[in-house]
Amino acid sequence: MDNSISIFDPRGVALALAGTGLENFTDIWCERALEIFAERRHGDREKWSSVMTMLPTIDTRHIELDRRHITTKSANPVDTITLRKLESGLMALHPWRKGPFNLFGLEIDSEWRSDMKWDRIKQWISPLEGREVLDVGCGNGYYLFRMLGAGAKLAMGIDPTQLFIAQFAAISRYLPVPGTFILPMKSEDLLATWGIDDGGGFDTVFSMGILYHRRTPISHLNELFTFLKPGGELVLETLIIEGDKDTELVPESRYAQMRNVWSLPTVARLENMLNRAGFEKIQLATKTKTTPLEQRRTCWMYFDSLSDFLDPDDPGLTVEGYQAPLRACMIARRPVKGLLKPNYRK
Repeated sequence: MDNSISIFDPRGVALALAGTGLENFTDIWCERALEIFAERRHGDREKWSSVMTMLPTIDTRHIELDRRHITTKSANPVDTITLRKLESGLMALHPWRKGPFNLFGLEIDSEWRSDMKWDRIKQWISPLEGREVLDVGCGNGYYLFRMLGAGAKLAMGIDPTQLFIAQFAAISRYLPVPGTFILPMKSEDLLATWGIDDGGGFDTVFSMGILYHRRTPISHLNELFTFLKPGGELVLETLIIEGDKDTELVPESRYAQMRNVWSLPTVARLENMLNRAGFEKIQLATKTKTTPLEQRRTCWMYFDSLSDFLDPDDPGLTVEGYQAPLRACMIARRPVKGLLKPNYRK
């Protein structure tokens, strides 16, 4: 077994899935995760694994999952040398995109104020108490911890970016909470392991900031439909543009300096796509302009950020001349009866 085990531990998967409706997937998901690590090798994995061995041991006595910062506290103040060692180790996992976290007084001020998005959507989603939840494209797991803080029985994430898996592994050392893990998979990898005939598996599925990265967005909606139990809820957050149901932006090259943005629909077009994919009870929860208060450069993410992606003479436009980032959150449900599979494949 290679050193990927230090940033992905199958024991955590088994522990989280025990006693859930997804327990039978433990072996196939762990096997596939380790296969992916073998197939998709990353040049920095050895460095990240070394970070895991160097992180200091600190006794966590108190955890807060329902505040802006995911917070850990020790029974006694942590000394300066230990905090510096913790900071040095976590900084070696730069850049930190999602957060914030506060570990024993050390604040990880991530690029995204992810708590702002959570505060916007939490009033719109069904209560997570006792639910089995999937977060597609979960990053380093910030929202997984917020989901557990909201009462979820299981908060499972998938994300193919191995740095984020390493960040989650590091954070989890100081957040010993059961019920959560991340698999190093894309949604299509997870779908390939599914094997449930029409039944679905999760009570709630989140897809936040993923749809516009998919070449065929409807395929992603079909995947999300399949992952849900009948009657389950989808929380879909994505970039949009203003316009009618026939309007869609397909960037010529980049959008806000991002290479892999394929299309931005309007709310009306997105609602139609969700309907064609088989969802019902579709509603717009939030529509919000992204501002530098929510996404910005910090010492924990010192690359370019939102302010660098906007036209310096007109912040209502991106540097490419497109409408500046506007995000919508849609809530929808998979029907309890009737349609069992998506009816729109392409």
